[in-house]
Amino acid sequence: MCTAATYKTKDFYFGRTLDYEFSYGDEVVITPRNYPFHFRHIDAIESHYAMIGMAHVVDNDPLYYDAFNECGLAMAGLNFVGNAAYYDIEEGKDNIAQFEFIPWILGTCANLEEAKTALIHMNLTNTPYSEQFPLAQLHWIIADQSGAITVEAMEDGMHIYENNVGVLTNNPPFNIQMFLLNQYMNLSPKQPENLFAKDIDLDQYSRGMGAIGLPGDLSSSSRFAKVAFTKLHSVSGDSENESVNQFFHILGSVDQQRGCCDVNGKYEITLYTSCCNTQKGIYYYTTYDNHQISAVDMTKEDLNTKNLICYEVITGEHIQMQN
Repeated sequence: MCTAATYKTKDFYFGRTLDYEFSYGDEVVITPRNYPFHFRHIDAIESHYAMIGMAHVVDNDPLYYDAFNECGLAMAGLNFVGNAAYYDIEEGKDNIAQFEFIPWILGTCANLEEAKTALIHMNLTNTPYSEQFPLAQLHWIIADQSGAITVEAMEDGMHIYENNVGVLTNNPPFNIQMFLLNQYMNLSPKQPENLFAKDIDLDQYSRGMGAIGLPGDLSSSSRFAKVAFTKLHSVSGDSENESVNQFFHILGSVDQQRGCCDVNGKYEITLYTSCCNTQKGIYYYTTYDNHQISAVDMTKEDLNTKNLICYEVITGEHIQMQN
């Protein structure tokens, strides 16, 4: 399971957790402008917007989990098991395989409005990458500083939702997740007023009682509510360090610890958490075994080359001793 969020201070930030019981071998991957994308059903793109994100590289193909491009448009795919459905090839459409969706959008669209237009003409096909990598059941969040949308391909067709909270988790579908927020409308970061009974003397015995009822379990609907509440009430300064630090705290509110989510004898954990400054071109991340923030700056690379630029993910806790 996973959680994605947007955040805005002086700059626009986008990121996600990837929660799973094992890793495919992830790298921070920069795809430069002249790397040729060879699509399964449409013509290759020889030149496009550069992008950076977390990916598993197979046969020199970057299979992105999340990424953003040099224009500031960001996108992430999250598990949507049991609800995701893809389609047969359709004449007259841009037939895009599920694993090509992120590079196609980020390679050709400069902003969210262009992405919305591209989606009108797209057909998300049921073409697997290979026998080793079958179709992943996903839905997506696409965002820039102007807003966010959620894209869900289901049996009854493609659904595109305005995502005004800037949060995405997993099941149920996004419209139901938004409806479920109704049951938390009484929550507040402020101390509660006694509405139970005016003639009974009730005590505010603890700070934070305005948020009593905010879920804390690891289910996707609970994580959606928890991150939405945390993000929408989050306060930080405008500096880069303050903004990045606060973003990691927001997603840290739904961090998954080894042992708390048993998946047939294996444990789902937060393999990595990302935070992207989409305007400065910097991809920040932490991993389960390394809470020190690491970063790759796309703007420091030659973005006019043809070869992928890959950085191995730094693991292993880095502890700064003070004596």
